[in-house]
Amino acid sequence: MQNKLQELTDKLYNEGLSKGKQEAEQLRSNAKKEAEKIIADAKNEAANIIAMAQKEAEQIKSRVENDLKMASAQTVSALKQQVENIILTKALSSPVKSSLTDAEFLKSVIMTIAQAFNASNAESSDLNVILPAAMQEQLQGAFLQNETTRALQEGINVTFSKQIAGGFKIGPKNGGYLISFSDNDFERLIAEYLRPATKKLLFG
Repeated sequence: MQNKLQELTDKLYNEGLSKGKQEAEQLRSNAKKEAEKIIADAKNEAANIIAMAQKEAEQIKSRVENDLKMASAQTVSALKQQVENIILTKALSSPVKSSLTDAEFLKSVIMTIAQAFNASNAESSDLNVILPAAMQEQLQGAFLQNETTRALQEGINVTFSKQIAGGFKIGPKNGGYLISFSDNDFERLIAEYLRPATKKLLFG
């Protein structure tokens, strides 16, 4: 009886131990699989994060490079423009100012422009001319009173202004407007003709 009881006890113990081992092994296997899945998911997520970060970094790099290229091109363009302006100003300023403070040259230009106002009409032009006050002595004499009058068959109303350093303004007496021919106007006008040639000479 004792032996049978011992055999039964041993049998129950061994069966329980075996079942416990099987369950433990199953739990360990499941835990391993779960851990491997967690690790795989974590690796995939990390890879996705890295890929997104790399893509964003490339986009930022591309934007920065484009911005730098644009800024560089604009800077070069602005610098070229400044160089052009400096050279044209240096080249034109002195000769233009010199010409427009030369009484004979100024008389010739005024005559040409005044005649152009009267090109389609042989009758009077009735013009207002404003000249530099500094040249009043040189310009208000017999030339404006006689030669221009005869050329235009009518007198020109001549005034002098301290606001004009060089050149002149001209327009119809009752026209409500005056066309400016100051040294700055001539400089801008001539510069527009010289600018393409200057640009080509400087920058090819």
